[in-house]
Amino acid sequence: MKSSDKYSKIIFKRIGIRILLFSIIFSLILASCFAIGEIIFGRIIWQPTDMLYIFLVNLRSLLPFIWAVGIIGIIFFYLRRILIYLDYVMDASNKLITSDKNFIELPSDLKILESRLNQSKKIALDNAAIAKANEDKKNELIVYLAHDLKTPLTSIIGYLEILNESPDLPIESRAKYSKITLDKAYRLEELINEFFEIARFNVGKIILNKTSLNLKLMFEQISYEFYPMSKANNQPILINCDSQINIQADPDKISRVFNNIIKNAISYSFPNSSIEINVTTDNSNVIINIKNHGNTIPKEKLDYIFEKFYRLDEARSTNSGGAGLGLAIAKEIVEAHNGKITASSDNEETCFTVTLPL
Repeated sequence: MKSSDKYSKIIFKRIGIRILLFSIIFSLILASCFAIGEIIFGRIIWQPTDMLYIFLVNLRSLLPFIWAVGIIGIIFFYLRRILIYLDYVMDASNKLITSDKNFIELPSDLKILESRLNQSKKIALDNAAIAKANEDKKNELIVYLAHDLKTPLTSIIGYLEILNESPDLPIESRAKYSKITLDKAYRLEELINEFFEIARFNVGKIILNKTSLNLKLMFEQISYEFYPMSKANNQPILINCDSQINIQADPDKISRVFNNIIKNAISYSFPNSSIEINVTTDNSNVIINIKNHGNTIPKEKLDYIFEKFYRLDEARSTNSGGAGLGLAIAKEIVEAHNGKITASSDNEETCFTVTLPL
């Protein structure tokens, strides 16, 4: 049954019961008045020419007409009330599409509809607030990235001008400036990729190309890729995974999940501490725990860590600042695989847990 049918039947039933009830009450009152009149005036000896007698006789003959008019009046009253309800519903529909935060109020007969409309209004207001918050974050991000793009670009232009205008520059200085220029160019490439990430993140559903994936080999490859980064601060990546664990997953996308998590783990870990990857299985799932030792993430920040454009460090770093999309995209990819990703942090230990179907 459609909601509209349900509401109309409820309202029709209530109005019908009231019409029937008041019709019965009116009929009983009219019949009682007639019976009492018969008893009272029946004891009086009337003359045919008495005016009151003539009036009462005519009134008795009009009794069916009076009853019919009363019943029609009751029906008309409640039919008009239904039309008034339409006005209430039209006003409520106008309030539903406004940004006014006041909730809708309807007559008691429409309380069920009032509750449903207020639920819809609350959902609309919540969605509007979420959309505005995301838009504000994205606009703020674009402003930051535009500023960050300018910084390495200015450096690149500056050092290239030095190299161009100083052909007799010593080889050591030329090599130094070339290295700085290359580093800045790499940073510029990362920031440009961030813009593409924003576009890709907002285009819709993630398409998966699943195949059999050996988790140990994948983690060993990721560990090898991060070796220079982890070695710099003596942060070894320790892998505890059975070589026989295979899952059906999109290799590129699922490796991106763990790239993002491990990169964060290295970035936020204490020097001379390890990053631990522990892989276990149950009857139907594989559970991957990635632990690192660093500053405890406050609970209020942990609740938002998987939101897009959220950055754990509010103070942005030109050299390492990202768009705050890594973990949000990781969550999207994991959920596209019918999995789940969570994070916990306590006593200077942070753990990301990814659960995926076998």
